[in-house]
This record gives sequence, C-alpha cells and structure tokens, in this order.
Amino acid sequence: MSIKFSDGIYRLGTETAFEVLAKAKALEAEGKSIIHLQIGEPDFTTPKNICDAAIKSIQAGDTHYTPAPGIPEVRKAIADYVSRTRNVEFSSENVVLTPGAKPIMFYVILALLQSGDEAIYPNPGFPIYESMINFTGAKAVPLILRQENDFRIDITEFEKLVNDKTKLVIINTPGNPTGKTISEEEIRAIAEILKDHNCFILSDEIYSRILYDDAKSFSISAIEGFKDRTIILDGFSKTYAMTGWRAGYGVMNTELAAVVTKLMVNSNSCTNAFVQKACIEALNGPQSEVDKMVQEFDKRRRIIVDGLNSIKGFRCSVPDGAFYAFPNIEQTGYRSKELADKLLYEAGVACLSGTSFGEYGEGYLRFSYANSVENINEAIRRIKEVL
Repeated sequence: MSIKFSDGIYRLGTETAFEVLAKAKALEAEGKSIIHLQIGEPDFTTPKNICDAAIKSIQAGDTHYTPAPGIPEVRKAIADYVSRTRNVEFSSENVVLTPGAKPIMFYVILALLQSGDEAIYPNPGFPIYESMINFTGAKAVPLILRQENDFRIDITEFEKLVNDKTKLVIINTPGNPTGKTISEEEIRAIAEILKDHNCFILSDEIYSRILYDDAKSFSISAIEGFKDRTIILDGFSKTYAMTGWRAGYGVMNTELAAVVTKLMVNSNSCTNAFVQKACIEALNGPQSEVDKMVQEFDKRRRIIVDGLNSIKGFRCSVPDGAFYAFPNIEQTGYRSKELADKLLYEAGVACLSGTSFGEYGEGYLRFSYANSVENINEAIRRIKEVL
C-alpha cells in the first residue's frame, strides 16, 4: 500500500544526532568501541536533590494529570527565575511548561507562521528551526554564520533579510552548533532593525547558564518594547543534566501563551506531574552542582579545541558557551558527511556532519564535549591515526 501523506510531512526535516546515535549503538552491539561526541547531552547524573524531589513527589501521589500549561507552583518558579535572570518582570501567566524545550519551538512556529510568511533563522543552526518553518509552508530565510566573522551575526546582512513578510526571527545564544554568544551590543542592533517591523522573536536561550570566561547572556526581551514580542525558550535538560526528564518551557505574552496551551491540550495534554515538582527543586534548590558541571565543561572545552587544532586540516574556534566544538575541516579534502562517516566507522568516534545544521554547515563537523577528558583525548588520538 502506497501512503500519500500531507504536504507538510514531506517538508519536515530531522535531527541527525539521534540517527548517528542509533548507528553508534548498533556498532557497539557488534562489539566495536565508540566514543560518543555526537549528541548534546551532559554526561553527568541529575543532581541528587532534584531526584529526591521527584521521588518524594511520586510517593505523595503526584502521578495524575496536571493543567496543560503546568501546575501553578512550577509556573511561578519559572516566572520568578526568568524575571531574575533576564531583568524583566514576568508572571505565571506568561509561562507554558512542555515535555522538553523543543515543543515550544514546534508550537510557536506552528502558531505564528503560514504560507506567504518569512522566518529568519541561523544557519548553521539547530535543525528543527528550518524544519518547522518549512512544515508550516512559510519561507525559511537563512542568516548565514561564517567562521571568518567568528560565527557572529553580520548586522548589515541581517538588515537586508528583514522585510514586511518577516513574521519571526530566531536567535540562539549561546549557539548550537557554534558555541558562540550574541553580545548585548549585537542584540540591541537587531532590536533596532526590528522595532518598526511587526514580527516576533524566538530567543533560544537553552544554554544561557553554560558560559565561559567573560561571556554573558543577554535576552532581547529586556529591551524596551520587546518583552511582548519575544518568546524565551529555555529548559532543564542542559543546565541540570535532565535530558531524559523532558521538561522545558516558553515565556511569552499571555495571548500567545493561551494559543500554545491549546496546542498542548491537542497534543501532549500536560507535562509529567512529578517531573514538574523536580523542576521547582532544580530552580529553587542549591546551584552548586550546576557550577561544577560548567567548570568541568570549561576544562574539556580547552582540551578538545587544542586537540582538534592539532589535527592536520582542522581549524577550530573557541566556543563561548554550550558544549560544542565546531571545527572547519575543509583542508582535509573531505566533505563533512564523508568525514563524519569515516570517523564513525574507522575511528570509532561519533560526531555530526556540519550539514546536519544546514547547508552552510558544509566544511565543518560538530563535536559535543559532554564526555570525559579521557575519552576526548582518546578521540583525538583515533582521529589522528585514521587521517
């Protein structure tokens, strides 16, 4: 039987990290040694106080449905946290809690875009941005991030992309896959360009707590006139090593929050009850484990960047945040996908082709350094041996 799917299904992309993970696991099942540097997942255990809060919640009977946007207590905790960290006053009514942060992307893009609209997104960038824009039938307009510009936004080029059809602009700081932050000066320049245009800004701030050296996180929502036009996307997966818990959130104006809540009702119903209680503990409990994780990521960052730059044909910039290294590999003579496959099957090192993050990722590979120093050093050794 031949199935004819809806037109939107044929426009959907994917997230290659999970495909490579499956290939790597299959190789491991055959007895091969694989070093996993492909998926953006902290290798740390969720802090004990968070786990204890979830266990206590289960034992207290928190195993039933909850309100679609989240229980009031967790929405207040999120609103207080975001208000404190972004220097903008938000209330519980601005918050929608979802099973992971990705649904916020999905729902917001679905709610705001349709055929005839345009949306600007970073390329190379998180692949679901482009995928979901295409799904709605809107035009995906790439904002190219170039290594010669240290993967920063070219403000002049950005201004040329904005027009009356622009309904959404997506920014991501610190960025995936580049690890680069957008400075306050650059964000203010973006706001100046957008101030007279009727469009929303989806500000992906999922890595805002994972910063190094003097890097800072500044949200466009803090600029006068942009609070109600910005959707802040954040969550618990990266900061608190809670990827498998599936908990994320969006902070937005109340009218849009009501629409996103309706989409939650039509899809997930609600986020897991006892996970929500654990999220409250994550935000309000001690943050020392987060600080330790960031310190360890920082140590690994230096090791992997130095290691990659010691490989002939590799050129790697130093990331400001997140836990990704994004080296240029053009001088190796390989295409990105070709080299990523070679490293997986011949070196036992799983990484991602730069093209997993858009067409302008050609010539790059992405390595997640959410792995031990020992494994990172071994991965560098294996890559050198194969090349």
